[in-house]
Amino acid sequence: MAYEGEPLNACGVLDIDFSTTRVVAVSGSGPNICGHLLLHAAGRGRQFLYFQVAGVHACPRYMTSDGYSRFLRENRKTELVRRDVDVPNPAGALLVLEELMSKPWTWWLLPHNCVAFCEDVIVGGGGTWNSRSNCPAIATDAYLQDAATWLLNGIYSTYGIPR
Repeated sequence: MAYEGEPLNACGVLDIDFSTTRVVAVSGSGPNICGHLLLHAAGRGRQFLYFQVAGVHACPRYMTSDGYSRFLRENRKTELVRRDVDVPNPAGALLVLEELMSKPWTWWLLPHNCVAFCEDVIVGGGGTWNSRSNCPAIATDAYLQDAATWLLNGIYSTYGIPR
């Protein structure tokens, strides 16, 4: 089985610093054209940490930088893009992350997936980054994100749905 990261079995084990936070999009596996999204934050001693949810019903996992390299290699993935996100309340993000890491995450394809996991932590930290599509390849591309917003606004306007 390819490496997916390590479980986080207790709070306070990792020194996580959300003052530098990124979403990291990587290629998908098999027929997944949307890709996969991980959350990236600083850790102890300038070690970077990556957080992800993978599996249909599994606890999220974390990786160090070395673990991330192993994850890419063993899963035959390539990094597509990293995008900085603002997390003005790092303590809030940490609380949400620890809660999410402590219980299984049920994957519902696009509505409740790796993007939703990252959004939950970012919003918990007072950030506003979100994906209109929940497709990582689109979520991290500024042009495609703007196009998705334009398309959604057009649909809402056409059908008279208030925003």
